[in-house]
Amino acid sequence: MKEKFVYPVARKDQTIEDDFHGSKIKDVYRWLEDPDAAETQEYVNSQNNISQPFLENCEQWKKINSKLTKLWNYPKYGCPMQYGKYYYFFMNTGLQNQSVMYQQDSLHGESKVFLDPNGLSEDGTVALSQKSFSDDGKFMAYGLSESGSDWIKIRIRDAETGKDFDEVLEKVKFSEISWTKDNKGFFYGRYPDQDGKTDGSETKQNEHQKLYYHLLGQSQAKDVLVVQFPKEPSWRIQSKVSDCGKYLILAIVKDCRDNIIYYADLKPGEEIVSELDVKIIVDKFESDYDYVTNVGSKVYFRTNKNAQNYRIIIIDFENPGEANWETLIPEHEKDVLEWVKCVNEDKLLLCYIRDVKTILQANSLETGKLIRQFDLDIGTIVGTSGKKKYSEIFYNFSSFLNPGTIYHYDFKHPDEPPKVFREIKLNLDGFRREDYAVEQIFYSSKDGTKVPMFIIRKNKNVLEPRPCLLYGYGGFNISMLPTFGITGLMFVDTFDGVLAYPNIRGGGEYGEKWHNGGRLLNKQNVFDDFQCAAEYLINNKYTTKDRLAIQGGSNGGLLVGACINQRPDLFGAAVAQVGVMDMLRFHKFTIGHAWCSDYGNPSEKEHFDNLYKFSPLHNVHTPQNENKEYPSTLILTADHDDRVSPLHSLKFAAALQEAVRDSKHQQNPLLLRVYKKAGHGAGKPTSKRIEEATDILTFMYLSLKMDATSL
Repeated sequence: MKEKFVYPVARKDQTIEDDFHGSKIKDVYRWLEDPDAAETQEYVNSQNNISQPFLENCEQWKKINSKLTKLWNYPKYGCPMQYGKYYYFFMNTGLQNQSVMYQQDSLHGESKVFLDPNGLSEDGTVALSQKSFSDDGKFMAYGLSESGSDWIKIRIRDAETGKDFDEVLEKVKFSEISWTKDNKGFFYGRYPDQDGKTDGSETKQNEHQKLYYHLLGQSQAKDVLVVQFPKEPSWRIQSKVSDCGKYLILAIVKDCRDNIIYYADLKPGEEIVSELDVKIIVDKFESDYDYVTNVGSKVYFRTNKNAQNYRIIIIDFENPGEANWETLIPEHEKDVLEWVKCVNEDKLLLCYIRDVKTILQANSLETGKLIRQFDLDIGTIVGTSGKKKYSEIFYNFSSFLNPGTIYHYDFKHPDEPPKVFREIKLNLDGFRREDYAVEQIFYSSKDGTKVPMFIIRKNKNVLEPRPCLLYGYGGFNISMLPTFGITGLMFVDTFDGVLAYPNIRGGGEYGEKWHNGGRLLNKQNVFDDFQCAAEYLINNKYTTKDRLAIQGGSNGGLLVGACINQRPDLFGAAVAQVGVMDMLRFHKFTIGHAWCSDYGNPSEKEHFDNLYKFSPLHNVHTPQNENKEYPSTLILTADHDDRVSPLHSLKFAAALQEAVRDSKHQQNPLLLRVYKKAGHGAGKPTSKRIEEATDILTFMYLSLKMDATSL
């Protein structure tokens, strides 16, 4: 692993310089922001020509790939869903690139294929990213994405015949699909035409989304523009037709937190032929409001307004002033209300997070009182289905050692406990959960804050230092809950490794206060929490620093990039996937402007000063001694990632490699791998997921000098 790498030389353009509030900052690799330039493509190829052979020529690559493929090859199921007279469910036989949607006449009836995305491309890169059924269940509007892009094309399928209508709706991204109750059409958001490509490899900003109404059977050219905000280019319009069909609820977002609420009256029987008259309910971006259901003009929302852990409120649209709002279910003192569904006409299904574990219960829609608690082990509900009009619910429970157990409960039979509908079985010889230990510990961060962390390892009497994978995210109010992953299980099973998942600040595990503790000017807390997790694992003999790997994706890629700059001495290896690495220009590409709510806007001096301190691109260093040597680092990105453009990883890799080029203290490799026809992660075909996981485990095998106990 100590061979000296000769990295490609990335041209430095010394003429590119920006003035940030009086600070002159050079951006010598800006040319890498153009994905179509021949020079950029040549650079990408030259990097892949180093990283790909390094990984795939390792004798263990094929063994790891074979073992991963075997482990991945087990049937995976989603929860049954009822729409109209049919039930539907997703199933993957094991190694299919995309899961297949099946249709049944009854819950236990024979199933037939309703939609199989695998037939839409030879390499499995066309994915079903979205679906929405009409109220009567006769039609399904569905969105397909290509090569992992956020862009989708909407088609409509007849539930009876399985055939598609002629029309295809394009220029759609970050949109809901919401049918009117007359089943004649739906609302969706689309972006205006733009110059150049819209295939996910472009970097243009996404602005001026507008809401349209599509009438079934007509071409997109005839769609009616119903809502627009021309003076607010960054606003995104999330629309939902109310359960009664009389309101179009509009949740407007401009970044990744807080929304405002408008609504429009929908008159049954009236055609939608022009812009709707919208009325405002909430006019300030200061809290989140999620529509749950309504009874007449009384509309139920989940909100963190004056409730950091969220509560359920009722707003009467006929008397909507805040002074008239009612609280149905108050904020819990400690538990965070993660989501709410209305089921069985008058019940609310509520999911809470309690110390990073899922709690599920049903409450009365009328009184808010608890009706029943659902018994769960330590883990997470990863899927649910249920609607206001139906009495049945399904939920899929998963944990670090459980790939999924689907439960069925019918409110028509309240005295009967939930029944196991389907257990998902692993393809791992001799697998027994009792052979593994799962513990949750709380460690102290730099400022004394107690941070929870799950640790998974083999169940042994003697604890000895082993290879360890520390995975983190820490942002955007997203909670890292205990769920199953094949790659992690293989790390423990095959390499006798230790997995660690710290619930660092910036996430939503403890509500808005936890999120606020790791965003904007508090972002350094996220990196401190992660580094203190590493120190805990080392000090408590789970691992040693040269056997500790860190990994994160997207915002977690930023986490990894910042931490190897700040504490290179603490880690043996690092894997940064699709990371945000240029914190001075992230807001200029695709949907990056929406991330200012977590990162801050560099056009404001206070936030520039903060961002510049930790921006991975701007804090690379040349190692002056062995303690400053970077750990073995693998930077991963994809050419169709239009969420976090690959330019971030390209520029960071160029800066890293240039900084260490002549350093005698840098022996560990710093590699960049760019996947083709792939995106940020959603919809990634199984074959590409296995390939990436093989690359990551091979890199860790080489970096941490792991012994493969059962390859």
